Amino acid sequence: MSRIVFKVGSSVLAKENSIAKERMLNLVSLLTKVRKMHEVILVTSGAVAAGYTALKLDRNKQISKKVLAAVGQPILMSSYKSMFDIYDVNTAQILLTENDFDSRSHTKIFQQIVNHTLDSGILPILNENDISTTPDQLFGDNDQLSAHVAYHTDADMLVILSDIEGYYDSNPKENTNAKILKVVSKISEEELSADTSANHEFATGGIVTKLKAADFLLKHDKEMFLCSGYNLKAAHKFLLEKIHDGGTLFSKKENK
Repeated sequence: MSRIVFKVGSSVLAKENSIAKERMLNLVSLLTKVRKMHEVILVTSGAVAAGYTALKLDRNKQISKKVLAAVGQPILMSSYKSMFDIYDVNTAQILLTENDFDSRSHTKIFQQIVNHTLDSGILPILNENDISTTPDQLFGDNDQLSAHVAYHTDADMLVILSDIEGYYDSNPKENTNAKILKVVSKISEEELSADTSANHEFATGGIVTKLKAADFLLKHDKEMFLCSGYNLKAAHKFLLEKIHDGGTLFSKKENK
């Protein structure tokens, strides 16, 4: 059985200062179906956004973001639990920092926990520990975190569900004729060094962080699929029907 890591962004999970329950339920439904064919690991953003639904602090201040994350983690996980309960899927929360990937002993423990969780039929839900980390320990965005999770758990693929439908050949905000690239096998330094711009007030990434995640995985002979988290049609077709009709596949393999 292959292993897939899913990453979902804050822009997908938050809507008008509240949890986007319909989108979250659609995500949970998709993951439940994919679990019948693959092992599934979920890397989720949204703790700060969830905290803001209950407490309106200045999210531009670092300490406020930590408080919002502390408030939001149980809100986010409670929402996930209530929805996964519909499908009788047990979940486990695992909070990570960069240290979990820099130390051989820490990494081994993390790998053992994830493997044992999956072996026990439990879906692991991972997030960066925004509360206890210092700035030099932060990944900065969950795109990078999910790429490292995919690599260190020996997953076959990372699927990023985002507020964009794929990677375009030009900026779709500036060029109405921009087209989604179906397959990308190499990413240039120019693309990786472009300005990062998130499309959502609670998001910390942008297309560049996704490209960096894809580049990291390509260099380790792994694949990444980028598609919309608002409309899961492309993800559903690609993962469940083996039809690549939407989204961008980052892969070195031929005949994709």
